[in-house]
Amino acid sequence: MEWTLLILFIAAGISLMIPSRLKNLKGWILSLFPFGVFVYLLTFIPVIDEQWLIERSRPWMADLGLNLHFMLDGLSLTFALLITGIGTFILIYAHEYMRYYSHTKRFYVYLLVFMGSMLGLVLSANLILLFIFWELTGISSFLLIGFKHHQENVRTSAIQALLVTTFGGLMMLAGFVLLGLASGTYSLPELIIGDIKITQHGWYLPILILILGGAFSKSAQFPFHFWLPGAMQAPSPVSAFLHSATMVKAGIYLLARLNPVLAGTAEWQTIIPLVGGSTMLIGAYLALTQKDLKAILAYTTISALGMLMLLIGIDTELAIKGALIYLIVHALYKGTLFMIAGSVEKQTGTRDIDLLGNLAYKMPITTAVALLALLSMAGLPPMLGYVGKEIIYEAKIQAPHIAGFVTFFGVVSNIFMVWVSIFIAYRVFFRRQYHGFKTPKETSHHFWIGPGILALVGLILGLFPHQLGEYLIQPAMNVIRAESLKVDLKLWHGFNQVFMLSLLTVIGGVVLFMLRKQIIPFFRKVNKKFFDVRFSDLFTRFLDGIMLFARHNTRIMQHGYQRIYLMVLFLSVAFLGWYQLIDTRFWTIGLSVGHLPPYVTLIGAIIVIATLFTLFSRSRMAAIISMGVVGYGIAIIYLIYSAIDLAITQLLVETLTVAIFVLVIFKLPRFAKLSSRASKIRDGIIALLVGGFMTGMALKARNLELQHPISDYFLNHGLSEGFGSNIVNVILVDFRALDTLGEVTVLLIATLGVVALLKIDKS
Repeated sequence: MEWTLLILFIAAGISLMIPSRLKNLKGWILSLFPFGVFVYLLTFIPVIDEQWLIERSRPWMADLGLNLHFMLDGLSLTFALLITGIGTFILIYAHEYMRYYSHTKRFYVYLLVFMGSMLGLVLSANLILLFIFWELTGISSFLLIGFKHHQENVRTSAIQALLVTTFGGLMMLAGFVLLGLASGTYSLPELIIGDIKITQHGWYLPILILILGGAFSKSAQFPFHFWLPGAMQAPSPVSAFLHSATMVKAGIYLLARLNPVLAGTAEWQTIIPLVGGSTMLIGAYLALTQKDLKAILAYTTISALGMLMLLIGIDTELAIKGALIYLIVHALYKGTLFMIAGSVEKQTGTRDIDLLGNLAYKMPITTAVALLALLSMAGLPPMLGYVGKEIIYEAKIQAPHIAGFVTFFGVVSNIFMVWVSIFIAYRVFFRRQYHGFKTPKETSHHFWIGPGILALVGLILGLFPHQLGEYLIQPAMNVIRAESLKVDLKLWHGFNQVFMLSLLTVIGGVVLFMLRKQIIPFFRKVNKKFFDVRFSDLFTRFLDGIMLFARHNTRIMQHGYQRIYLMVLFLSVAFLGWYQLIDTRFWTIGLSVGHLPPYVTLIGAIIVIATLFTLFSRSRMAAIISMGVVGYGIAIIYLIYSAIDLAITQLLVETLTVAIFVLVIFKLPRFAKLSSRASKIRDGIIALLVGGFMTGMALKARNLELQHPISDYFLNHGLSEGFGSNIVNVILVDFRALDTLGEVTVLLIATLGVVALLKIDKS
């Protein structure tokens, strides 16, 4: 099973090596790879019907319990067939469409990588692996959307799509982590088949919201819907494949896959239908006021995705069946229509629907294919779209608690879809006026063979839907519902309430089309008055606001004054340290000054006096000498308490430091007063706070009662592992060898820096 993914990624590499003499066959050659995978997957249809689930696993990160785990069942098989089947025709179509583009090799690599990533997503049996493929689809789609990156609007749209879907992907990852912690596994089969009651867990709501964030953003649900129309800046093969048939369905797949784990709650049946219903209506409405043909199709895609999300949220047997059928219906007709839109643009030089018309006589094959797809989008017989619409209406009527809500908005949305279908057919193909920039003619067979087959499949499945229900819909439903079900699809359901709603939908769409000259200007005025601000503009302003805040914050925090940096650092350490010391009552240490020998007290007093002299001295040489007194005094204290190694180190470092200071002092400018009295007082207070904290911490450290002091480890292992009886040497040379090496390196670099400064030619 995993070999199917590898084949597509290998094909991406092969696309770079196809010789120039085979350039005219490149699309056909590359299409053989997804077509081979498609045929191979078809052989699993009878197997899936019997076994329900086929698994393959290879070691990956065994310590974390993660493997390269893949599975094939009815749901993943349905999506995999759509990805590879439609992907085959997209490559054939792209062969002609991208003929005169530059960097087409890069385009095919991106497209095949995306195809492999999407296939990996639907075959993943591990949440973390699913997330990796999820993000890989986002990155590859970003590259495809931004293929014409020399155009600023294309770059903006690509970045917008990437940021929105990546934000949702990170939310989803957080949900996956919580789900894994709550269930104890990241394996999808274990989550689905095992007896794990996530819906009763205390983390259920945050898990659900986070995962819905990923699904909603990827599937362009309100309010994340705005990235999808912008992504139509991509070449038409990209729009046809990524943004109608595959990537935008990833969120639908995710919720269908996790349905047995997360569904069946009031939250699921409230949040998802509300978001899906709103998206469905908004997308259908906004499609009516667009002039760009691809923009119209983009907004109808948003509406269709909202309908799919609504059905997943209703979560009844009929709703799931309707969602699966409409998933296939939408992939077939929308993939066709996007490819037709690209063909029309190539032949006319425009996508403006006000300039198009009268193409039925110039492009008859393209027109016939488009009409079949538009019939399916309108939900008219004998297309598969009609079968799907009938089941969807039946599911909405029987929806628990919200039947009236979803039925009303569903009928209104479908009326708009019928109107849009008739409107596109009339304005593009049958209107007598034509104002395009080119004289149109029928396209090459590369342009219509893929759309034609997809449209014919929609027609054949509409006439004979029983096989579709038995071999694809039923196994997928068994997975989603986690029970064995029987699916029987048919074209005619008789005269009933559902048929009357379908009839009302068609009549409403026809009436609105006839009144289009009055309604469309009105809708556009409403849009201009109430929907003048687009979500994409708000998102852009939001990003600009983040950048403005970052610049303002940088000016405050990264101002370039080292003194202030050090002050903030020292004060933060001091306040946090003092808080901890006071909380642990550091003064209760049981130490009496009377226990100290008199000579130790005398040396301490000399150190304090020398320190004060250093602070108030006006002579650099005197200050250096007094600093040396402080250092040598500390070395003497080390000797008194038998820390000979530390004393030697202190003496060497102090001697070297004093010598360097004496050498450098003659190179410095004259002594000047650079600090005011107030700044000196401030610096003194900060120094006392930090020094007091360090003193308190040192005193407190003597009285900490640790179960296993680190010093015990050094004492017990110094001789056996470090082969030395001098524990200080062993610590420096063995246990802390890298630290010692780092310190020596720092001193060496500092020495070289001093030498370089001394050798600067001031002339």
